Amino acid sequence: MAFFTNYATLSYQGGTQVSNTVTGELLDVVSVVKTALAEQYAPGDTLAYAVTILNRGSTPVSNLTLTDDLGAYQLNGVTVYPLNYREGSLRYLVNGVAQPLPAVPTADTLQIPGLEIPAGGQATLLYQADVTNMAPLGAEGAIDNTATLSGGGLAQSRSASAQVPAAEGAVLRLSKAVSPAVVMPDETLTYTFTLENLGPAASPADLVLADSFQPPLQGLSVSFNGTPWTQGVNYSYDPATGAFATLPGQLSVPAAVYTQGTDGSWTVQPGLSALSVSGTLGT
Repeated sequence: MAFFTNYATLSYQGGTQVSNTVTGELLDVVSVVKTALAEQYAPGDTLAYAVTILNRGSTPVSNLTLTDDLGAYQLNGVTVYPLNYREGSLRYLVNGVAQPLPAVPTADTLQIPGLEIPAGGQATLLYQADVTNMAPLGAEGAIDNTATLSGGGLAQSRSASAQVPAAEGAVLRLSKAVSPAVVMPDETLTYTFTLENLGPAASPADLVLADSFQPPLQGLSVSFNGTPWTQGVNYSYDPATGAFATLPGQLSVPAAVYTQGTDGSWTVQPGLSALSVSGTLGT
């Protein structure tokens, strides 16, 4: 789309009067809009995007190609890609109706050829891309990527961009393990919870871990990062129901450490904490 402005002048008996300036907008017959369906990213994430192509004209437009640069940027004279198209994730809809998928060439950028948009209609492309180790991390990190529409008799290509910033807060993941996996009655069973942080340090006041052990454990023993915990001070537990929960302010997970290599790639050392809960199973 483009904006235009103009004004008029009136000459009378040697004087000149200037009118007010008016502004108008000239809409493109074919336009493209790109939307990122995520507010932030962390290492290992998969981002989803939606690209909408509008045809405001009275005739169909065919043989269009959409190219997504997958966030490509120059680093030390080399083009690097913070995103990698997830094969098989593409969905193609015209006026809300799913269409046969066009062939997607395998390349650093994503190219989707053979698109057709009916008169007065729209096409929507949905696809996913995995965050690579070339995606900037930290407070200033962001992925900017651009989709460009060409072909179909367009005199000029159409482009639309979307930006997704790197995560600013803690990015937590939780895993649970049990040992031993096979246990006899009255034997000791241990649950280990591993908390992994791929972002800045988490606020202890916001962290609460809850579980319901079935069957309930008896004679509970709890430790956090190797330090013994006390019921009522660090956690609560009901041996009748198996309901377990840490108390606010007791858990903590350190920040991840980001390191950028000489080739520009980023590595992440997650912040880790471990909670261990042991007890016996009654007969």
